[in-house]
Amino acid sequence: MASALETLQGLLQTLGELKELPLNRESLESLIYWRDVKKSGIVFGAGLITLVAISSFSVISVFAYLSLLALFGTVAFRIYKSVTQAVQKTSDGHPFKEYLELDLTLSQEKVQNIAGVAVAHINGFTAELRRLFLVEDLIDSIKFGVILWVFTYIGAWFNGMTLVILAFVSLFTLPKVYENNKQSIDTYLDLVRSKLTEITDKIRVAIPIGNKKPVAAAESDKDK
Repeated sequence: MASALETLQGLLQTLGELKELPLNRESLESLIYWRDVKKSGIVFGAGLITLVAISSFSVISVFAYLSLLALFGTVAFRIYKSVTQAVQKTSDGHPFKEYLELDLTLSQEKVQNIAGVAVAHINGFTAELRRLFLVEDLIDSIKFGVILWVFTYIGAWFNGMTLVILAFVSLFTLPKVYENNKQSIDTYLDLVRSKLTEITDKIRVAIPIGNKKPVAAAESDKDK
């Protein structure tokens, strides 16, 4: 029992270190690139277990069981620390005092920044979909159609939750694999990119409707 509570205490200390990480790009990169194996392992393990549980059970059940597990752990740890303090006659105070005093409120400025970024991405996404569906550029719309066709097969092979789990696992594995093999991967990517560009240029030449006139040419035609 004591060893389990000590393990819980170590986990809480690690979570305390996690809360000190600023929510920015650098902290996210440190997690997905496994700069600190312990922190990344906790986030990856907890996230993967939660996603697998949600894929097997209802969201309400997963939330209830995880909450009960967390509540049991905190209550047991609270009782253990109280008994320890009584036996050792110490006055360390509440074991979760640090977390109880943690400010969880969101500032208005931060909410506005998040909303501004979200609106900008939504507007860009909407404009891009309009451009593709209304065939502003024929080649881009054809490539978009090929991607949608591939998605029909992916949807037939996997359900939505499986894709979420695969995306989560890829988030914590592919960046590290790329970092360790950057040179060789970049070589192959450049080769593929050059071939795709070559094929796209040939298609644009064969289908003039997919080409956009340069601005200078368009102005000269207008003057005529």
